[in-house]
Amino acid sequence: MVDKNNSLSLNVNEKIRAREVRLINQNGENLGIVSSREALDMAREVGLDLLEISPLANPPVCKIMDYGKWKYEEQKKLSEAKKAQKVVEIKELKIRPNIDVHDFQVKVKAARRFIEDGNKVKFTVRFKGREISNQDAGLSLLNRIKEELGDIIKIDKEPSMEGRQMVMFVVPNK
Repeated sequence: MVDKNNSLSLNVNEKIRAREVRLINQNGENLGIVSSREALDMAREVGLDLLEISPLANPPVCKIMDYGKWKYEEQKKLSEAKKAQKVVEIKELKIRPNIDVHDFQVKVKAARRFIEDGNKVKFTVRFKGREISNQDAGLSLLNRIKEELGDIIKIDKEPSMEGRQMVMFVVPNK
């Protein structure tokens, strides 16, 4: 179990409040239902702790084990799981409706690199002044981007106007 501080916590030894518990010894053998006092004495005899591993069961399930070692193993599992997670970033590429051919190719190349890294890409076409009256230029620009990257992308959000800019989101094609 993980509490709000992201630390592991279980009822251990004297913190176990149940009168009777289902006991599992250090070898994984089920010893049946015993009093919590008796279970705690058995754990102390072998120099280990009594952990309440299933507090919602009736009676709660407790296991004789080394609490420090268990906590370390669980912490290690959590950190491994955290490492395995891939955080998807949103990379934004801003372009103008009258972009030069070479500049366009540079932006497409950058987008290709971002997508191959597994990131989401936001294309923003910014309109200044009277350019806003020619929104078709921005739409055709975003359609050209779709054609250039069509093999590796999937459109997450179709081109749409947001104020004075046209926005399109693309994600890697799995």
